Amino acid sequence: MADTRRIPVLDLLRGIAIVGTFASNAWLFAHPCGPAAWLVDSLDGTAASPVETFLRFLANGKFLALLTLLFGVGMELQFRSAARRGVRWPGRYLVRAAVLFVEGLLHYVFVFEFDVLIAYAVTSVIVAFLIGRSDRVATAWIAGVGALHVLVVGALTVALAGAPAEPGGPQPGSYLGQVGVRLDQFGLYRAELVLIVPSGIAMFLLGARLLRARAVAASEAGARIRRRLMAIGAVALPVNLATSFAGPDWFLLDRYVVAPLVALGLFGLVTTLVLRARREPGPVQRGMTAVGRTALSCYVLQNLVAAVLCASWGFGLAGTLADARPWWVVGLWAGVCGLFTLLATLWLRRFERGPLEIVLHRLYRPAPAATPVAGPG
Repeated sequence: MADTRRIPVLDLLRGIAIVGTFASNAWLFAHPCGPAAWLVDSLDGTAASPVETFLRFLANGKFLALLTLLFGVGMELQFRSAARRGVRWPGRYLVRAAVLFVEGLLHYVFVFEFDVLIAYAVTSVIVAFLIGRSDRVATAWIAGVGALHVLVVGALTVALAGAPAEPGGPQPGSYLGQVGVRLDQFGLYRAELVLIVPSGIAMFLLGARLLRARAVAASEAGARIRRRLMAIGAVALPVNLATSFAGPDWFLLDRYVVAPLVALGLFGLVTTLVLRARREPGPVQRGMTAVGRTALSCYVLQNLVAAVLCASWGFGLAGTLADARPWWVVGLWAGVCGLFTLLATLWLRRFERGPLEIVLHRLYRPAPAATPVAGPG
């Protein structure tokens, strides 16, 4: 989730995406029966209050899509870095993807059922062979895979319409019991790859295209692209609101088709506001930028802290505060985000990368060439 040549607005966007992603995941952790039960409730129409539905709408799918778009931007930057250094591509980037896959697998097994890192790793391997191709090839892939994604989501929406979901029961009370369920139900929980990988290919390539088209540059060409993105987001936003309140039959379209269009508008809007700003960044912007620079670490930390706070084997707040929904979930989100923002800011005072970013970098970077030993002379 990090790039080799930092562009401040991209770090800010990543930070916003990480905070927004947790705004969606917080509802999963705060369900009294655990994250999987929240998903069942969403699909079978278990009633949520209008206030809770609106709060979910604010985050659901948008920031995950924004994070996905930015991953593609990061891949384009890494491809450029390899080209500048004369390094073969994808080369060792595939090692990076493998390391990310292992990190995602560990995160899934030991922390969170709905990990996204595995999907990113799989998608990045595919996109690594496309990232340096011509704009025409990239556009064809974006259009083709994007259309396939919409067709799959549409078909699943029709197939699931009115079908009763399996009732959700409580999670096992012990930590090891929950780990066992994740291992036993790996195929079920990872079925989301069918939706994330195709859309991820399109969003990765689109992110790379946006960077190549200088969409983050303070130029008229960049401003024109950002206006188009904001127009797409402005049209998609009321549709997104409607699908959020339309009921469970629209859940997949709402999260996986409409929300990513809103994410394009967010990309354009935030970039425009930052480039127009005439003053130094304030504490909130600096904090979000720090989170963006340590995005992988913050993503894992937020889920780990939320699991400890909410699960029955931890502090059990999901059950204890079940009657305080939806507002205690907002407090959970704010508190955890405040924690990892502070930690990210303090960490970067001493280190260039986040802790998991350091591990990732050290594992995939090439070994230094051996220094020849001078012989006797």
